Amino acid sequence: MVNRRRPVSWQSRRGGRLDRAQELIDRLGLAPHPERGYYVETYRASLKIDGLPAPFTCPHAAATAIYFLVTRAQPTTYLHRLVSDEIFHFYEGGPLDVLLLGQSGAGEVRRLGTHLAAGERPQIVIPAGTWFAAELAEGASHCLIGCTVAPGFEFADFDLAAGPELSARYPAHAARIARMTRPV
Repeated sequence: MVNRRRPVSWQSRRGGRLDRAQELIDRLGLAPHPERGYYVETYRASLKIDGLPAPFTCPHAAATAIYFLVTRAQPTTYLHRLVSDEIFHFYEGGPLDVLLLGQSGAGEVRRLGTHLAAGERPQIVIPAGTWFAAELAEGASHCLIGCTVAPGFEFADFDLAAGPELSARYPAHAARIARMTRPV
C-alpha cells in the first residue's frame, strides 16, 4: 500500500515556517542539556568496562554518542570538563567555535565546520580533563553536532565550571569565558 499522506509541513500556528533549530529539536527528540543546548543519546555500547583507573568511579559503557544542538537563543554552552576524551563531529549549521582550556595553562579556540581552507575542521578531539565550551560563530543560526565519548559518558563524570577561576588562569580568553559561565 502506498502512503499518500503529504509530508509534515513545519508551519507554526501563525502560518510561518518554524526555524530549522526547532525542526531538529522536534524531529530528533532533543531535550535541554545542563550545559545549555539540546541533546539526545543515540548510542550506548553494551560492552561495559570495569576496573578503570581514577578518576573513573564506576563501570562505563565502552563508548556513547549523542546529537547536540546549539541555537541562536542560547549561543554558548557552559564551561565543563569530562574524565573521558570526547570527539565533536560536525553535521549542519554553524560553524561552532570551541574553547579548550588545557591543563598546562594554554588555551585555544578551534572552529568546527567544513570550510577547511579557513582552518575549520569537521572533527575536534577534546582530551579528557580539558575545560571546554562551544559558541556559535557570528551569523550562525544553529549548529548540530555529534559527540562521541570513550569510555562512555556518565553524568557523574561531568563537571561544570564556576567560571571566574578560569578567567584568572586564562586571561587571554576572559571575555569568552565570561560568556560561557553559568549564572550563579
